[in-house]
Amino acid sequence: MKAIQITLDEALLERLDAHPTVKEQGRSAVLREAAAAYLARKDAEDIAHRYRAGYGDAAGVDAELEGWADEGAWPED
Repeated sequence: MKAIQITLDEALLERLDAHPTVKEQGRSAVLREAAAAYLARKDAEDIAHRYRAGYGDAAGVDAELEGWADEGAWPED
């Protein structure tokens, strides 16, 4: 692990230090968890954005495939 220096406003630091999890696990552990959760959320948002950009409006796909739903046939036993 590498030690870093960050700046927090005093009110936020007081709230952080007052939290039971911080008292139990320590600031560093809680901030590591928060950073990991932030990155996971941003990664998920990025994937969703790329998905929307790649596939666009699903209504266009539905219109293109209209009428084909009944074309398949299941083998009969």
